[in-house]
Amino acid sequence: MAEAPLQQAPRLQKALAEMGHGSRRQIEQWIADGRVSVNGEPARLGQRVEPGDAVALDGKPLSGHRPATSRVLVLNKLEGLVCTRRDPEGRRTVFDNLPRLRQGRWITVGRLDIATSGLLVLTNDGALAHRMMHPSTGLDREYAVRAYGRLDDAWMQRLIDGVVIDGERYAFTDLRYYDGSGRNHWYHVALMDGKNRAVRKLFERAGLTVSRLKRVRFGPIVLPATLSRGRFTELGRADLKALYGLLKLPATLPSGQHRRDTKASLLVPYPELERLS
Repeated sequence: MAEAPLQQAPRLQKALAEMGHGSRRQIEQWIADGRVSVNGEPARLGQRVEPGDAVALDGKPLSGHRPATSRVLVLNKLEGLVCTRRDPEGRRTVFDNLPRLRQGRWITVGRLDIATSGLLVLTNDGALAHRMMHPSTGLDREYAVRAYGRLDDAWMQRLIDGVVIDGERYAFTDLRYYDGSGRNHWYHVALMDGKNRAVRKLFERAGLTVSRLKRVRFGPIVLPATLSRGRFTELGRADLKALYGLLKLPATLPSGQHRRDTKASLLVPYPELERLS
């Protein structure tokens, strides 16, 4: 199997927004006003940040929000929902029916476009969200894809080797034919980054149109088959401990017995994960 392409570190405004420090537009204004620094130097719009970089706002260090108790939700997103907190067009968002938090706010771990359904991970821990999304962490995403038409072996290999689209390199780390007949054919694909419309663009390059796209896994977190469309469930204490261990983050777990201890696991074996039990 071909090696995954190297991924660039995220831009500063995107990283801080994903950690829950504010909207991207608000953070861009802070940077333009000279209020943000990286490693002691004034930040620049579009600057990329790596894990370990010291970011400060008005001289005060910024880091991922660390709640008293970490929570992670798994939502089976419906098509037609947007992943923004407020939509200027008045469309429904994934935040509309989430449980309320006493402190902090829900942060999406990556996004799904309005036409894509399936697994969306949300957390109240900005550091966890940032670590899961950062390219250096190496978590892949898996999707079930229905397309009009069938890829031949040459195109399947080409999409794994990688193609350049609009000046950027796109590639699947895994691509498997699943089933189908007539015009409709199902595939399972995996890729290492969350570029906008990456799956659709790769199939379009091969001359196929994606008619349905559903995310089924993000790193070790899977979408349970029993979770109805539009509903959410929550990671239990054992899963939280394993996930934080895999990502090498200090866990902020519920103390003692907790109702989430009894939930079925939503994690699958992943590199190093089995050694954490």
